[in-house]
Amino acid sequence: MNTEKLKKIANQMVFSGKGILAADESTPTCTKRFNSIGLESTAFSRNEYRDMLFTTPNLEKYISGIIMFDETIKQNTIKSNTPFPKYLEKKGILTGIKVDTGAKDLAGKNEEKITEGLDNLRARLIEYRNLGASFAKWRAVIKIHNDLLPSITCIHANAHALARYASLCQENDLVPIVEPEIIMDGDHDINKCYEVTKNVLNIVFEKLSLFDVLLEGIVLKPNMIICGNDCEKSCSDDPQKVAELTLNCLSEFVPKEVPGIAFLSGGQSSDLATLHLNLMNTFFQEKIEKKWNLTFSFGRALQQDSLNSWNKKNLEKSQEKLLFRAKTNSLACQGLIN
Repeated sequence: MNTEKLKKIANQMVFSGKGILAADESTPTCTKRFNSIGLESTAFSRNEYRDMLFTTPNLEKYISGIIMFDETIKQNTIKSNTPFPKYLEKKGILTGIKVDTGAKDLAGKNEEKITEGLDNLRARLIEYRNLGASFAKWRAVIKIHNDLLPSITCIHANAHALARYASLCQENDLVPIVEPEIIMDGDHDINKCYEVTKNVLNIVFEKLSLFDVLLEGIVLKPNMIICGNDCEKSCSDDPQKVAELTLNCLSEFVPKEVPGIAFLSGGQSSDLATLHLNLMNTFFQEKIEKKWNLTFSFGRALQQDSLNSWNKKNLEKSQEKLLFRAKTNSLACQGLIN
C-alpha cells in the first residue's frame, strides 16, 4: 500500500471547488433513464451518451473525477477512439469505478439489503487499476421504517462489507469512496434520519478502524440529513435545518483525518441538493471550524438536465447544461452562491 499515493489521490478528488460526477449507472438503470427520453439503450447509445458527458469542454475546471460502470471503463471516445480513462487523464480528471454488484436481500431481515461484490474483488480491482482507475466506489443501502429498521444486523453487515472493500482498495493503491446511504424512501422525519445516520457513521468508522483502513486515503460519500419522501412535514422548506443537522452529525462522527466528504444527492432535486451544499459550506466559513472539504458526488443532480435535452442533434446544448450544473455546484462547494 502506497500511503502517499492514496493521500494524494484522495485530496485531488475533493480539491476545493471541484466535485465528482457519478456516471456509474448500471445497464438496467441507464435503460430506464433512456426510456424516459425515448432513446433505445444499447451498448453504442450508452457509449455515445457517456462520451457526450466526458468530452464536455472545460469539464475539468469543476470535476475532479468520474465514477464509471464496468461497461464504461472499457469503452472509448467516439471521435478519437481513445479509452475513456486515458482521455480523462489528459484532462486532469481521475477515473473511478463502481465495484459492488448491487444491494441484495439480507437473509432473515425483511425489507433490508446487504451490498454484495466481495467475491473476486481483489482480482477485479487489479484489472480496473490496470485499465486506469484511481479510485473505486461501494454503496451500502440503509432503510428507515418506524422503530424497526434499520436493524443492528443490517448496519453491522453493511459496515463490515464497506470496511473489507476499503481495505482491499487501499491494498491495491485505489482510494475507496465509502458510501453508507440512508435512503429517502419512507415517512421518517428529519430527526429520525439524524439519529440513524449518526449510528451508521459511528459503526462504519469502527469497522474501518478494525480493518486498519487509512482514513487519510478515503473519501466519505454520505447522505444529507433529510426527511423521508413521504414525511408529513417535508424539510424542503427548511434548507438551513438540513445544513445545520448534517454538519452537526458529521462534525461529531467523522474523524478529522478524512480529507473530504462528497455528498450524494439521494433523490433530491438538482437545485435543492446544490442549495444544501452551498449552505453547509457557508456555515463552515461563518460558524464552524472546517475539518474537511465538503463537495459533491452527484449523479442525477448533475446529469438530469443534460439527459433531458440529449439526442444526436443537441450535443452542444446537453454539454452546456452539464457544465452549468458542474459550475453551480463548484460555487456551492465554496459557499459562493448568494
